[in-house]
Amino acid sequence: MEKLKESISSVLPVTGIVFLLCFTISPVPNDLLMGFVLGAVMLILGMGLFTLGTDLAMTPIGNHVGSAVTKSRSVWMIVLVSLLVGVFITMSEPDLQVLAEQVPGIPNMTLILAVAVGVGFFLVVAMLRMLLRIKLSHLLIAVYLFVFLLARFVPREFLSVAFDSGGVTTGPMTVPFIMALGVGVAAIRSDSNAENDSFGLVALCSAGPIIAVLVLGIVYGDVAGTYVPVAMPQIADSKELWLLFLTAFPKYLKEVALALCPILVFFLLFQVTKLHLPKGELIKICVGLVYTYVGLVLFLTGVNVGFMPVGSFIGQLIGGMSHNWIIIPIGMVIGYFLVAAEPAVHVLNRQVYTITAGSIPQKALSTSLSIGVSISVGLAMLRVLTGLPILYLLVPGYLLAGVLTFFSPPLFTAIAFDSGGVASGPMTATFLLPLAMGTCSGVGGNVVVDAFGVVAMVAMTPLITIQLLGIYHKYRFRPEEVQEEEAASEDEDGGDIITF
Repeated sequence: MEKLKESISSVLPVTGIVFLLCFTISPVPNDLLMGFVLGAVMLILGMGLFTLGTDLAMTPIGNHVGSAVTKSRSVWMIVLVSLLVGVFITMSEPDLQVLAEQVPGIPNMTLILAVAVGVGFFLVVAMLRMLLRIKLSHLLIAVYLFVFLLARFVPREFLSVAFDSGGVTTGPMTVPFIMALGVGVAAIRSDSNAENDSFGLVALCSAGPIIAVLVLGIVYGDVAGTYVPVAMPQIADSKELWLLFLTAFPKYLKEVALALCPILVFFLLFQVTKLHLPKGELIKICVGLVYTYVGLVLFLTGVNVGFMPVGSFIGQLIGGMSHNWIIIPIGMVIGYFLVAAEPAVHVLNRQVYTITAGSIPQKALSTSLSIGVSISVGLAMLRVLTGLPILYLLVPGYLLAGVLTFFSPPLFTAIAFDSGGVASGPMTATFLLPLAMGTCSGVGGNVVVDAFGVVAMVAMTPLITIQLLGIYHKYRFRPEEVQEEEAASEDEDGGDIITF
């Protein structure tokens, strides 16, 4: 019941905003509206079951596997397992499947493989960073400098897709496992900064796909595809409405099963060889996996069948208006509330609250995240209307985020870059992206160049707002003690310490 209450409070604001739009400036057909309502119900049930399953299964599995791999003290074992986990889980990530289907001109499997290899490689980098105690901010600055250098040689049709891929890969399947894996690895370190270093894995795993797709763009050349608009279902009655959802269930039953299989195989392998967990804990994990499976199936069916067509339709209507600039404030309001409906955001909030023993309030973190996403969606809609190149926004944004790493406490920097990845999940890919595409079609823009990139914008602005929150905490609470601890820590091991 607690999880259902959380999901209701997350989904209802977005649903209310869409209803308000439907009854005022952008009326939609009754069949689409009823599909949206049924999709919202599935979204609430699915998110509640998924978050419950994450607590019971995904987090314990990640913790146990991470600890077992690191206790082996074999660097080759850590590298191999991290690479395989990154590749296989990413290939099954539902968000990536959604993005690949919407990108014209690139074979789905080509894009998915490139992104999966990027995540796998950078998960290895992230694990080695934890073991070698390399400062995260320095590594992130170097990685993103390389990203923007590489972007100069890539066709513009690939730029938005590349930065979008960095956001969608860290979704509801990847984030709980990767974050728990980091906690498991950190658990074997005895220093005071181990738990702080468990953050930052998602941040690095978000950068890998960007580099992989940029390289793919250099090799692949110009995208020679045509954007295909989202199909609008024609529903005559309630029976056809239910059949529309019912026919979609097999697809997502298969997708989520493929997503869970690699995790299950890895866990069983480690259970037989290293873990040997008691029967009671195994049963609890199995029940949690069932909750996770059912929850994700309901969630993905609801957002893909119910939310995506409505988002595209509303975008087309508003884009065709003479005062289409109104999509900017509308997008900002939707973005503020939409981030609360992302399953992975709840996972991050709980882990931050647990590891910091409540020192970082969930409300402050959620509000900072919502403000960042709101700004990002407004900027993304401005791009759609004006055709502003995406690098004109991303370069200054990441430059500011890089500068803030020198002033924000290291823990907040790691959380900020992780938040950028978790904020851009299935809700962004299945509602905001179709909304941007529909608006771009309405104004007659280039959908591939101008509409893609909304996920990238959502992934960028939390880096700034949450680091600003960190600076506020740093100088608002015990500033003299914090600065003394930070200076002592930097002298000792590079400055990784909780400073808030």
